[in-house]
Amino acid sequence: MNTTELRQKDAAGVAVEVKALQKAHFGLRMQKGTQQLTNTASMSSTRRAIARAKTILAEKLAAK
Repeated sequence: MNTTELRQKDAAGVAVEVKALQKAHFGLRMQKGTQQLTNTASMSSTRRAIARAKTILAEKLAAK
């Protein structure tokens, strides 16, 4: 998800997106553990997406 799309959402919407990204990252970690993950670059991209979403969420909560 783009930063512009995340910034358009409210704090609750961004929090839902963070949870979804964390769930996706957990699935990737399980795939890596069972040797089923073929695209290992997806782990770092989801980790960065989680950090991006958490940063935007912190900005929104601080602005209140």
